[in-house]
Amino acid sequence: MTEAWIRAVVEAIHSTPSQAAIYLSGGASQSLGLLMSVPGATSTVLEALVPYSRVSMVDLLGKIPASYCSQQTAEEMALLAYNRALKLSSPGAPVVGVGFTGSLASSRPKLGDHRFHLSTRSSNRLYASTVTLSKGMRSREQEDTVSSQFLLKALSKACKVVQQTSGSPLSESDSLDEHEKKFTEDEELQQVIDGQICFKIYPFSDSPNGERKIILPGSFNPLHDGHVKLLEVATSLCGNGYPCYEISAINADKPPLTVSQIKDRVKQFENVGKTVIISNQPFFYKKAELFPGSAFVIGADTAARLINPKYYDGSYGKMLEILGACKARGCTFLVGGRSTDGVFKVLGDLEIPEELKDMFVPIPAEMFRMDISSTEIRKSRGMM
Repeated sequence: MTEAWIRAVVEAIHSTPSQAAIYLSGGASQSLGLLMSVPGATSTVLEALVPYSRVSMVDLLGKIPASYCSQQTAEEMALLAYNRALKLSSPGAPVVGVGFTGSLASSRPKLGDHRFHLSTRSSNRLYASTVTLSKGMRSREQEDTVSSQFLLKALSKACKVVQQTSGSPLSESDSLDEHEKKFTEDEELQQVIDGQICFKIYPFSDSPNGERKIILPGSFNPLHDGHVKLLEVATSLCGNGYPCYEISAINADKPPLTVSQIKDRVKQFENVGKTVIISNQPFFYKKAELFPGSAFVIGADTAARLINPKYYDGSYGKMLEILGACKARGCTFLVGGRSTDGVFKVLGDLEIPEELKDMFVPIPAEMFRMDISSTEIRKSRGMM
């Protein structure tokens, strides 16, 4: 593979809308230098980590792996990188997680094979490869070059770059074992429900006007005009951002939604051209971790529960601590008026703690008031 070919591949990666998180251990270090040295890297590389020591790897994985250099470990790293990329990515951008672990030539002779394991994860595809290199044939730098080239090729494929023909860096005595698995929409959603991936986004709307997500969470059973109007008004107040709806497949006090139920609700958003995110976090402090810097659109009834110590084991201090962490992540709450037991309440009716007041922004009643609810719609349709 020539230097010109490698540069062309990196330029092609940077020209795609894909964004990636890359986790490397034990090799492929040149790939990061190549990616970062070509203009456009800031739009592609969200994060790059090198958990080189065993302690660092354990910290990343959250456990001691059966083997620090194995295909399983590379796939686990890729999945962690994919979830991280989801959290860091621009709204609606396709993301890729890359995991690499290697045992290459070193200052001391190795008893085992010189090898590396590589994996990429995107929304509907898992790719994995294991390369065993001939011992004594290359220097450490040369083995790193081979592994870096493989990583760049795998990343370009994950980013859906049209593959250009090139020679293989492997010799006849090296070996390559690779496979891929594609996931259906049902499988992706089940992975969200099971907690393997943190969310799945359906970008049905136009391109985002800004990096900040403006999120209206709810069950949307069904979606109605009040939801649509509320998010439109909230977006206008923010000035710019990416408006989207969010449904948690996991409920704090009900069974999880089924894949079929999720798809039925997603269809509503497809029909009206609105972006929806399917997550697995019913609590706002966890949503803040998933969507840092976002503005959450809520009703006054939800805001009242958010600041009620009853929902924090009766502790006012714990409430301040948890919501303070949301604030530290750059999250805010846009609060619309809501009728509760026949009384229309707005943010001004609530006693927001002084430390949190700048987190809560009122949506004026003259801009939005629709006394309608999904519950009432279901009752009228005989769905209760």
